[in-house]
Amino acid sequence: MKIEVITSLNAKLKETGFGSELACNDVVSAVKLMGHSVLVTVCGSEEDLTRVVERNPDLVILAAKYMPVENGRDVWFSDYFTQNNITFSGSDRETLKYDSDKVLAKEHLARLGIKTAKHFTVIPGQYLIESQLPFAFPLFLKPIDAANGNGIDDQSFVENFDEFKAKISSLYAIYEQPVLAEEYLGGREFTVAVIKGGNGAMRVSAIELVPPLSSGTLRILGATVKKHDTERLKEIELEDICSVKDMAVSSFKGLGVRGYGRIDVKMDINGLCYFMEANLVPGMNRGTSYFPRACEIANEMSYDEVIGLILDESFSRVSEKQKFNEIIEQNAVSLAI
Repeated sequence: MKIEVITSLNAKLKETGFGSELACNDVVSAVKLMGHSVLVTVCGSEEDLTRVVERNPDLVILAAKYMPVENGRDVWFSDYFTQNNITFSGSDRETLKYDSDKVLAKEHLARLGIKTAKHFTVIPGQYLIESQLPFAFPLFLKPIDAANGNGIDDQSFVENFDEFKAKISSLYAIYEQPVLAEEYLGGREFTVAVIKGGNGAMRVSAIELVPPLSSGTLRILGATVKKHDTERLKEIELEDICSVKDMAVSSFKGLGVRGYGRIDVKMDINGLCYFMEANLVPGMNRGTSYFPRACEIANEMSYDEVIGLILDESFSRVSEKQKFNEIIEQNAVSLAI
């Protein structure tokens, strides 16, 4: 099979994706072991995308969601390859919006009866006094669409109105969009790698994330912690594993995820699970990214096995397309005769 791994240069570092070009090369190595022809294409222009279409690969593996366009509209790879009839890995554009917009994902799942933290969005100056806030402190503040813990630090946890105003102003100055304010859930934190194969079977790998103590008794899983890999990844205690997995699978299905995705879950102080966010183009760095590490820790899967499983659903769609094209060709020959 002829395959290309498609990525882009996202200078803003806001969006989710496999990671650096090194991570893409990790994926390439795993795909080559399966016996396929594969290369990495870094797309920075419409011409780059046109050349991919001209090469007509059997499958493109999307390592990023879109290609940023200066002074223009970003080109979403899922839309582009759909329009050009090329099979791509992962979810379609309609579902990927839940990755890019945390609020949209929360609201959608809440309508389905899935627990998610109470939240609101805010811009500087919107609330003049504490009594105007939708609910009481403590709150947790973060960007609506930033990935990799960007914008999250010790100051994200706010206990009074002055701290609230300061963090809102800081985030708004950087991201230039409304800030997500959530009720603070004081329980443990989890991430779950979910893979749905071409036959519909699911492989669920759930682990607990334990950030180092930052201030007092707080454990904040922010950008600095993730950058330096100072958090601990561990197996989930037996009494909690079912509730964490159930929340992740319900969220995965509720969002309509195709193929694979990572679901973040958090507990409150009473041990109840809540959906936090979805990462539908998760990091794939060998040895460090949460998705392959969760599969390794929870299910003893090697990196190469993980890549094989997440592509299983994509390969099944490629096969269906090839069979359909063969039928069309056979019918055309029959009509010609």
